[in-house]
Amino acid sequence: MLLTKAKIETRGLYWNFRGGFKYTNNFPTCGFVVSPGIVDITQQSKLPERSMTMRPCLLLYSCLWALAGAGLVLSLGEGCLLISEVNADNPGLDTTEFVELYHSSGQRTSLEGYSLVFYNGNGNMAYKVLNLTGYVTEDSGYFLVGSASVSPRPAIILQANSIQNGLDGIALYHGENGYSIGMKVTATGLVDAIVYKSRRSDSSGVLEQVLTPGKPSFLEDESFQLGDESIERCWLSGSNWTFQAGIPSPGSTNPCTSLSINSPIQISELRLGEGVFLELSMPQPAPTSTPLALVLLDGVTATVSFSMEIQIQETTSKGLFLIAADRGNVSVSQVLPPEGASLLQQPGALAGAVVLYSGGVADYPTGSPLSQDQPIDALVYTGGGELNPNLTQTLIPGREPFLLSSRFQEGGVSLSRCGVAKWSRDPGVFLGGRPTPGQTNECLGLGLCPHTVVAQGGTVIPPVDPSGQGEFLLSEVNADSPGAREDYEFIEIRHTSGQQASLDGVWLLLFNGFNNKPYQQMDLTGHSTDPQGFFLLGSSGVTPRPSIVLPPNTVQNGPDAVALYRSPQGPHFSQGDSIPTEGLLDAVVYRSRGSDKGAKALGEVLTPGQPHLLEDPSFSSVDESLSRCGSLEPRLLAAFQVTLLTPMKENACALEPTLHPQPTLKPKLDGFVIFEVAGANWTNATDQQAFVELRAPPQSSMVGYVLVVFEQRPVHASISIPLTGESNSLGFYLIGTSVSTNQRLPVVSHGTPIPQRGAVALYHGFPSSFPVGMPASNLSLVDAVVFSDDQELLQTLTPSSQLYTPVFRPELGLVSLSRCSCCELRTPQAWTPSKPTPQNDSLCPSQTFPLDLDLCVSKQESKRGNAETDCRQWLHREGSREAMRSEVALYLESHCHCGFSPVHLHEAQFSCYEGLIRLSGHILALSEDQRNNINQTLKNTSLMQLSGGLVGMSCQEPEFYRSQGSEMTSGWEIALVFAALLVVGLAVAAAAYCYRRRRPLNYSSIELNNQGEMNPDF
Repeated sequence: MLLTKAKIETRGLYWNFRGGFKYTNNFPTCGFVVSPGIVDITQQSKLPERSMTMRPCLLLYSCLWALAGAGLVLSLGEGCLLISEVNADNPGLDTTEFVELYHSSGQRTSLEGYSLVFYNGNGNMAYKVLNLTGYVTEDSGYFLVGSASVSPRPAIILQANSIQNGLDGIALYHGENGYSIGMKVTATGLVDAIVYKSRRSDSSGVLEQVLTPGKPSFLEDESFQLGDESIERCWLSGSNWTFQAGIPSPGSTNPCTSLSINSPIQISELRLGEGVFLELSMPQPAPTSTPLALVLLDGVTATVSFSMEIQIQETTSKGLFLIAADRGNVSVSQVLPPEGASLLQQPGALAGAVVLYSGGVADYPTGSPLSQDQPIDALVYTGGGELNPNLTQTLIPGREPFLLSSRFQEGGVSLSRCGVAKWSRDPGVFLGGRPTPGQTNECLGLGLCPHTVVAQGGTVIPPVDPSGQGEFLLSEVNADSPGAREDYEFIEIRHTSGQQASLDGVWLLLFNGFNNKPYQQMDLTGHSTDPQGFFLLGSSGVTPRPSIVLPPNTVQNGPDAVALYRSPQGPHFSQGDSIPTEGLLDAVVYRSRGSDKGAKALGEVLTPGQPHLLEDPSFSSVDESLSRCGSLEPRLLAAFQVTLLTPMKENACALEPTLHPQPTLKPKLDGFVIFEVAGANWTNATDQQAFVELRAPPQSSMVGYVLVVFEQRPVHASISIPLTGESNSLGFYLIGTSVSTNQRLPVVSHGTPIPQRGAVALYHGFPSSFPVGMPASNLSLVDAVVFSDDQELLQTLTPSSQLYTPVFRPELGLVSLSRCSCCELRTPQAWTPSKPTPQNDSLCPSQTFPLDLDLCVSKQESKRGNAETDCRQWLHREGSREAMRSEVALYLESHCHCGFSPVHLHEAQFSCYEGLIRLSGHILALSEDQRNNINQTLKNTSLMQLSGGLVGMSCQEPEFYRSQGSEMTSGWEIALVFAALLVVGLAVAAAAYCYRRRRPLNYSSIELNNQGEMNPDF
């Protein structure tokens, strides 16, 4: 435990160690009260009279011995230096800017080795650096840097308008690390930091991720008050701190006033022991018509010991309502009956709860068990003895009770609300102190070191979030368990980094689908996920045991909703108690059979345009849950499946989840593609390097994406890389072997990170879902490029079997595989071999080097009558054009050896020409040399012999038609001509014969001729 104040005086001695040891009026006293994360020593118990003569050191030993006897271990720390207040934006000309540092020891402290660095949120670089070596704080521990008109006068004077208004950051460093103007933001030597803004819409991913991971930027809200305001550091709850808008207070204690005058009804102060009272804070005007019930619960049995109705008539000017046993000298709003007062006065009553319920007192009779109704506010306390766990699980889920000291038996103690957290049911906002009934609470003796750990080269670092990025999502929900008890309900949360992460500032709300109001609000601050990123809340029957145990039957069966928020001040409910959306991280709206109508409003706000989920009881005879599968898109209900239970494990997803597009939600995966790939052994060049380049929207977080490299024969994942960081301002993200990459490719035991033949795939999901050694899978696949003819890789990672396999030719020099189409995923038609261009646009075939194309393709055996019909059917067949481009590209590459790919034919148009398939337009080349090689290849090729019996030739060659289809048709024509001539000849002969037969010769005139005359006639 870190002690933050050490102050010694003589005569009237006063030590303060997060509270204090007191020696006043020459009578030494020693006493203490313990609250979560705080040791506040205020309760005085007199020592023997002879202690008046004790030396101060002996008195200190006596008090320390008393503390040790109570089981406390204290260490005297030196405190810490923090950024306490920032005023970056003033009305007018910004002449009262300042940054206030404070050393929590409250003493003069050397600033040797400290540096104050101011960062510009546009570019994330330092615009001002102040070396604080040689300076010291004031006697009170404060140190000011600011404008000359600031009072008291700053130790370091800045010119007017020196501190930028936001979105920007200020960081305190310690160590000799050469901090300088123009340097990139760094966490090396970081002690403390704040990222702030002047507009609610501003957001800085990089500054927040490096300086304050897991924490939002803070707003210097100009609407806070008329005039000027600042951002002040204030105690939030437990050991957690925050910044909020406040009244400027340079060089003095921050006011840390309430954030809202419309705060809910809350317990403000509770006095136990002598002079008991209960003080409530009320919104103004007081809700006189609201029925309230005050209930005192026994800490062991968790039953009602006393209940009474609170009759609100009026409050004090400070909005306080006082309930006390004795009116005394203060204005009591309502008298506490003796039977209630006696319960709070009993010395042995060291465990119990004070609860406020909305409603009549008849619902909480004496002796009745703990109600499952959600209270307005509750304060659970214990002296370290037995405490019924139902009190904490039901009344303050996820929080610890206020821990009292056994010394309470010797007097009384006042528990005062001092944290600025606006939520209720949190004992962590209370401190033990002096009673102040009807007055503003006294919150003294509070150290200022936040709940952090010591970092190398510094004194403080932000809460644990090793990923630096990523976010929390709902991973699995089991709202309906078999049986009436329902003691196996649970809600599983997971961080997208798949690593341990702090849950500080994260809230879980359970909504009722019929009134659209939360019936449970749980602050997860102080908790963290396990090393795999899991966090579990659930009933006592769940295995493994949840980090936060809920009473049985807590999670309603539906129609209801579960929502996750990031909000250090708690989820923001606007006027009318509407469903909060500010800070919403994820939500699941679910129903039971036939009951989805009641959650209509929840669905419209939390998951608009999507059907509610159903935890279908027919899925399993045992139990089932709703599990996130296939997508890390928040608030996407289509990403959930009904599965078997897997608390704190990978979800039992089906192999092929179907994600239906949601018209009202823009998919997060838009624009995330593999852009360029290169292997170190793809050429013989000594400077050929292996890398994978991704392209995404500028400055997009890459957390949740996993890059997997597959090798062939047998197919397996040789590398799996969970991505971190974000894309640059142009959208590039580079994974490689050089130092200028966003992430390094790992060293493999054999070969190179990117194989000669294989594939690279980009997945979206938890890293543990994509281990090294896994087979190729299309589950959660975003994009892939296959540079292999392995059918398992092709059929799994691409839409269909790939006809084109890229060829890397050493004679071409340095080579990579580059994407030349922005929007076609998982297709070879988008890729071509080219020169490497990491973190720049790909070198693609362009209009700068065009080549005319007019190619006709036909089958060697085709029928004239069907050719035209076959061609038109081919044009409308899915995938036919891509296949033809691949065929032609393979042929030309095999002859020109110039790196030809289907991308070169991207602008070629397909049509039918006299029954032939015609490719016309332009071939685009990468360079003049490549264009000349392609042109020479075309000139030297008279006939392209393609696969599948296809042949191709220039459409301008007439012999082409005669030698192919035309040859076959002209043969039939010649045959028909000969047949016609033969028929005509036979008809003439038959006619002549008939004519002769009908007109015989005149034999009477026959003359006998000699043989010589007959021969010519014959």
